[in-house]
Amino acid sequence: MSLIVQKYGGTSVGTTDRIKAVAERVKRTVDAGHKVAVVVSAMSGETNRLIGLSAEMSKRPLPREMDVLVSTGEQVTMALLCMALKELGQDARSYTGAQAGILTDDSHNKARITDIDTDAVMADLNNGMVAVIAGFQGISNEGRVTTLGRGGSDTSAVAMAAALKADECQIYTDVDGVYTTDPRVVPNARKMDRITFEEMLEMASLGSKVLQIRAVEFAGKYNVTLRVLSSFKEGDGTLITIDEDNPVEQALISGIAFNRDEAQITVLGVPDKPGIAYQILGPVADANIEVDMILQNISGDNVTDFTFTVNRTDYDRTMEICKARAAELGAVDVSGRTDIAKVSVVGVGMRSHAGIASKMFSALADEAINILMISTSEIKISVVVDEKYLELGVRTLHDVFELAQA
Repeated sequence: MSLIVQKYGGTSVGTTDRIKAVAERVKRTVDAGHKVAVVVSAMSGETNRLIGLSAEMSKRPLPREMDVLVSTGEQVTMALLCMALKELGQDARSYTGAQAGILTDDSHNKARITDIDTDAVMADLNNGMVAVIAGFQGISNEGRVTTLGRGGSDTSAVAMAAALKADECQIYTDVDGVYTTDPRVVPNARKMDRITFEEMLEMASLGSKVLQIRAVEFAGKYNVTLRVLSSFKEGDGTLITIDEDNPVEQALISGIAFNRDEAQITVLGVPDKPGIAYQILGPVADANIEVDMILQNISGDNVTDFTFTVNRTDYDRTMEICKARAAELGAVDVSGRTDIAKVSVVGVGMRSHAGIASKMFSALADEAINILMISTSEIKISVVVDEKYLELGVRTLHDVFELAQA
């Protein structure tokens, strides 16, 4: 008898009819001879509704009270799913994050899981019950409700699978797997049967919204077999596994990720001296703003231009910080733009094949797409381009690397 953890996202449990459909799927899994723990998200739109209610009460609600408020969304889903399972003749018990033994640090709204006590959940599983667990939440050492941040139910599911030593963690969502790129941009994008943790981690960090990046990190760290499936149609989905035994046989490129939410900042005429990068980026990091790509031009006359990218939502705050720093450092000016996007090609096959970068750059040049910035790692190449060329660039690279072909 195998143990399976299934996670259902907000669209999968968006209505009572969909919750009933989830119950039927869970019951079929149990009837096939498996122990099943289910992690659920709030019903689609519920978290936003709760956040809206908080805004009517306070402009700056206390983070600890926000956690108490938004955690109720998942609790509604877990209770309704247990009711639906009981109607099908399947014993089930609901668990809040705290009841499931999910311990976290005390960072409200963005807590990290520190430990999981699985005794209660495992006892129910061993007695033939389905354990239905509220995702996205836990409890701190001080006994306070905490939440894991947006998309945290994925992390809850993977963490529970690791703690329970599950045979597989199945993430059910509104897509039927991981595609070579977004099918809304490239209609002939292909669903992949399998992808490595490394590739999925890069895809998630570079803009793919299929899985939360923390969940992929957790799965890779604890070697949790992960599968992405659709709640709305049958299929094997996409299996996410450890690196293949023979990377030479890997396709050169597995997928193309992109991110529209990019902004670029350039500090012009910065004194070219040791420590200048820290003096610019240190205050940005202190403001809890994540920097992505960085470029420093070749210096001339003892000055240089320093360019970096941040999430578009952090653009205004970053500009404020950099303008203040520029005045202190004696820089000439600070400029910025928000009409850029990032396109990335990802594949473990890059490790054993040369010429990927030149092929990528040549393809973009043929379409007169100018590259503004470049960043590379062992298994990915990212470029920043004008946002108006994003979809053309993605389609071009998808064709050049023949990703539509299995």
